Parts: sequence; C-alpha cells; structure tokens
Amino acid sequence: MKYFSASENVHILLFPFQLIICSFLCFLCVTGSVLAETPNAFKLQSGNEQQWYRGNMHTHSHWSDGDDYLDNIALWYRDHGYQFLVFTDHNVLANSMKWVDIEKTKGGQKAFDKLIKNFPEQTETREQDGSKQVRLQTYTEIAKRFNDPGKYLLIQGEEISDRFEKFPIHMNVSNVKDLVRPRGGESVAETIQNNVNAVVTQRERTGQPMFIHLNHPNFGYAVTAEDLMRVVGDKFFEVYNGHPGVHNSGDDQHASTERIWDIVLTRRLAEFDLPVMYGIAVDDGHNYHNIPSRASEPGRGWVVVLANQLSPASLIESLESGRFYSSNGVAIQKIESTQQKLTIEIDAVDGELYTTEFIGTRIGYDSTSMPVVDKEGQPLLLTRRYSKDIGEVLKTVQGTTAEYEYAGDEIYVRARVTSDAKHSNPSELGDLKSAWIQPVVLNGSNADTQ
Repeated sequence: MKYFSASENVHILLFPFQLIICSFLCFLCVTGSVLAETPNAFKLQSGNEQQWYRGNMHTHSHWSDGDDYLDNIALWYRDHGYQFLVFTDHNVLANSMKWVDIEKTKGGQKAFDKLIKNFPEQTETREQDGSKQVRLQTYTEIAKRFNDPGKYLLIQGEEISDRFEKFPIHMNVSNVKDLVRPRGGESVAETIQNNVNAVVTQRERTGQPMFIHLNHPNFGYAVTAEDLMRVVGDKFFEVYNGHPGVHNSGDDQHASTERIWDIVLTRRLAEFDLPVMYGIAVDDGHNYHNIPSRASEPGRGWVVVLANQLSPASLIESLESGRFYSSNGVAIQKIESTQQKLTIEIDAVDGELYTTEFIGTRIGYDSTSMPVVDKEGQPLLLTRRYSKDIGEVLKTVQGTTAEYEYAGDEIYVRARVTSDAKHSNPSELGDLKSAWIQPVVLNGSNADTQ
C-alpha cells in the first residue's frame, strides 16, 4: 500500500477555518486507521500464540520418481527438526492400492530394508509372479501415524508435471483434494496459467484451502521472467530449489532465479496491476540413502512460516500473507516493518558472520530491456536483459541485526541474508547458508494486495 499524504488523499479547503480543522482531524483519523492495517507495518516474531513452523513443500517418493517410501521420508523430516512436510509426487496422489516389486523400485532392497527396520508392523508384502512385492502406504495411512497436533503435520500435495514443446513446466499444489491433471497450452505462459486456473477452480469448488506455486523456473531453462510476470492466481515460485540440476544461479546467458524474481516483482507491481510474487525455498528431494552426495537430497531448502497453529489452513493463510521467510541454512528471529524502516534480527550461530543485502526497485527505474541473442544475433527464448535499476542493492549491512530506512520511492524492498559459512550439502557447490526475506510492497499499481 502506498504511503498516505495530505496532498494525495485529502483536499484541504482553504476556507472557512473550521472546515480546515475538521478536514485535518478527519485526515488524521482515517490515515491512522489505514496505516495500522497497511502491509508495510507488521512484526513477524514468535509469541502471542504465534509460532515459527519449518517445512518442506517439494518431496518425491516411490509413488513417482523418488527412491524411498513415504514412511521413511516422513520419519527423516520429523527427526531432522521439521514441523510440516508436503508430499508432491508427479501427477499422482498417494491414495490408491498400489503394490510394487521391491527390486524394481528406485530404492531397491536398500530402501526396503530401511522400511522393514523402521516400520515392521505396518509393512505388507506378498509374492506375485515370483517377485516379492510391498504395498505402498497411502497418504492417509501415513498421516494417521505421523501427525502430532502442534508438532508435526503431513500434507497431501501434487507436482503437476506438464510441458510446452521441449520445455518442462512443473507446478506444486499444496493441500490438494483431487488429482489435477496437466492442462497444457499453446505457450509456456498459457500452460502455466491453465494449470493455475485448474487449482483455483478446485479450491473454489471444494472450499478447501490450497495454493499453487511454480517450480524451478531454470529447470531446462523452461520459464522466463516474461512467462511468469503476467500469471494470475499464483504468487509463489521457487527462488531456491535443492536439486543440483535446476540451475538456481543461471549462467552468462540465463538469469538466476533471484534475477527473475526482481524482474517479475518490478513489472507486476509497477506495470501490470498484479499482486506481489513470493519466493520459496524447497528440497525437491528424490534421493534419501547416501546423504550427503551430489544427488537430489533432503535438508537443502525450506520455508519457515509464522502461523497461529500447525494446520493446512493456518499455514496457507500465513504463506499467502507473506508471513514467512525462506532459507537454506540461516535462521531469522524477527522481521519487522514500520512506516519508516525494515528490521531483520538473525538467530545467529556462534562463529558465523552475516551480511544482509536490502534489494529493490525504485519509482522511475529504467524499464528498457533487450533480448539475449545467439552468435548470429538472433533472439533466444530467454529472460530478457534489464537495467541495473531493477533489483538494485539498496543497502548492505554486516552483523546480526540489519535495518533499512525507507526513502519512500521504492516499489518494493526485499532482503537476502548470507552467512560466511558454506552449506553442508548444497544445491550448487559453494552455496553459502542464506535466507530470503519476502518483499515489502511500498508503491506500485497493486501495492495494497500484498
């Protein structure tokens, strides 16, 4: 929401004097009530019946192309300090009777031995055509065993795995009720929008809270900033994905996911009358047996959500309100925005040094862009190159507390907190432990929808 000023919001009459006073007092009353509700003014900190909940929202198992059983995966996350986990296998829900040959699963005998050790009484096996088979436990069965009110929550999700021509287009829906089949489309952008529409329709039809987010835009370099910036009904994408093959950092030709984020934010807020886009961090785990390695493993990226309770409805409400941060290793104690400044307090680890970069785009930015071209000078289907005005580093702060005073001309301000400690098992070699603070919208054609 934009800042309020008398020149913009109240036409003060020059006479008579009594009307001047009345108008001024009314202005103070109205402005005060609005400012108390503005998205700029908030404090995210545990306490007052609210708590930080850590969760992963991108998980694969034997139900699609993961190499372990849902049971073992749920146990791993619970035992590693997570409070919620979303199961998101490709184009399938774990809700049917399914038997698999143990040796033909991706996890093979190793995964089965772990399963029978951890869950001997819940494991059902049979002999079929000379092969030993095991029944995959459904989401409902596993949730019944694992869900612990206020402590641990499993959520049913799906990775809607679609494509346009050669480009893979994957989107996760959390707390889905019915399977969403890929919708396709005549372009990358239309394919994204069609799948978003399907989820929105299901949410409206069932009344069940759920939301959709775009996965790993740089997987196959399939999704550009231009594809994402006009999508309606989705305001989440993966700024950090733990799979080693999704190119979070991009390269000389391809924009990084953070660069995509700033381009999308700027144009959605300043030009397209669309809501903010939030960045989430996830694992995208497929491999669970040889940790750490360069496979796609758990424990690399997560979200930390401030919610009233550990339930799908409460978590989704907080996520949609931007009441969360994303991380691959840095923990945050408090995020506070007043009308004057944004303050971040880090939950510091002894011996680590922290750098906070406040990033944003100002009103009046250079909006020109140019295509990325090949050796012959022909445009490529890649995110265009934009000026440095977009996603400018506005301020850099060292230490465990960082503050940024608003100048008033920022369209949005977000922050990245980076430790000098390396991630112990990163998506990309050399990744430092980081956290991503969601954008605070200050100006823009749709700033009041944050």
